[in-house]
Amino acid sequence: MKILIVDDDKDIVELLSIYAKNEGYQPVPAFTGREALTKLATNPDIALMILDIMMPNMTGIDVIKEVRKESDIPIIVVSAKTTDMDKIQGLITGADDYVSKPFNPLEVMARVKSLLRRASAQVTSSEPDRLEVGSLIINKDSHEVTTLNQVDIQLTALEFGILYLLASHPNRVFSADEIFERVWQQESIVSAKTVMVHVSHLRDKIEEATGGEKVIETVWGVGYKVSA
Repeated sequence: MKILIVDDDKDIVELLSIYAKNEGYQPVPAFTGREALTKLATNPDIALMILDIMMPNMTGIDVIKEVRKESDIPIIVVSAKTTDMDKIQGLITGADDYVSKPFNPLEVMARVKSLLRRASAQVTSSEPDRLEVGSLIINKDSHEVTTLNQVDIQLTALEFGILYLLASHPNRVFSADEIFERVWQQESIVSAKTVMVHVSHLRDKIEEATGGEKVIETVWGVGYKVSA
């Protein structure tokens, strides 16, 4: 699998490229945001992007916005911007994960594996291919969500995973840790804010497409659920 590694610091690109090769991936280096978009356009088989935020001319946030117009490719932000608001902005914009600098390359590779595993996970025979929740139609095989009025809702892989998890277990309340472990498919190693941001972004998309329908409910102090 090809992994696009984007950072204006060539030493970081080289370091992550070495670790990516050791894990059997093919690194594709880029040193500016615009170069990253060009590499992504000319390499449609790129499976995941590792992206810095603070780059000259075109920031990582701008890159994410452009990518998300057409693609739900998994994106891991690796950035020296480490405040909660920085992380929330990255996740709301469309990043799937956020790692702070300085970082352990092995941790980054672990998150790469987790996101790629999630993106390529196959449907088990016990899971329904099609779910209807309120005015939403959720198609597991195609990862498509539409409304009864045939409005398409563009979701990232993680947003779709959260929605499908809750919708396939109506009335069951999932904690943030449970959602992280089942959707990200790794033990919860981040704060509940990561899940909270993804749920918030998911809700916004659903409400915009449905005219304000409240599909995902918050059970305060416990977690989230979808009512039958």
